[in-house]
Amino acid sequence: MTNSKNILITGGASGIGFGIAEHLASLGNHIIIADINLQAANDAVSKLNAAFANSAQALQVDLADPVDIASVPNRLVNHPVDVLINNAGIQHVSCLEDFPADKWKLLVDVMLVGPALLTQALLGHMRQQNFGRIINIGSIHSVVASPYKSAYVAAKHGLLGFAKTLALETGDVDVTINTLCPAYVKTPLVEKQIAAQAIENDMSEEDVVNKIMLEPMPKKSFIGIDELASTAEFLMSSAAKHITAQAIVLDGGWTAR
Repeated sequence: MTNSKNILITGGASGIGFGIAEHLASLGNHIIIADINLQAANDAVSKLNAAFANSAQALQVDLADPVDIASVPNRLVNHPVDVLINNAGIQHVSCLEDFPADKWKLLVDVMLVGPALLTQALLGHMRQQNFGRIINIGSIHSVVASPYKSAYVAAKHGLLGFAKTLALETGDVDVTINTLCPAYVKTPLVEKQIAAQAIENDMSEEDVVNKIMLEPMPKKSFIGIDELASTAEFLMSSAAKHITAQAIVLDGGWTAR
């Protein structure tokens, strides 16, 4: 990419978010690490700035707080956002009967309502400059379901409907919105899921990996963060200007069945 972009990545302090941040920073972009944990965001920024001079800044944002989200543009007046990567995610594994109501609501707020409101807050600048890219980090669970993850699956499915609607509303400008839908990526969030699913399904963690997570995949492999980062890079390019409203599935053949 030739022109530096201001890229905001939610949940950018670790896991998929930080991996994408590293890749896009290496291309000369200015990275805004948005996270509810300001210390974690500052630590991530320090790592990026050490590797890629002056490439990043930290921003504390609570995606479950509409007022906090609405304040983001005013907090970024020196670096208005060109590319928004809605990555922040949380998980809770439980059958619906035992699923705490407040936890169910929190997952949907963070992974569906938050991304919609943050997009709303940043869309005006994208329209004004006739350029914007919104990239949702969805999941294989945006297109299929697994038991014990009702809130997560509902939120990730919701991102696809949101993206389709916004694509229709932004057809008059060079703004696109797409959702990356990877099968399992080996991150701290997934490591916790392995342990939780082992308890829920009464099996070993090794069996959870082989019999639940990788079993549906012909490729039998976790998705690499580098794959997601490179796909995000492509979606930011002019070559992808007519790719919008799409669920881009990186699933090792899972959904071919």
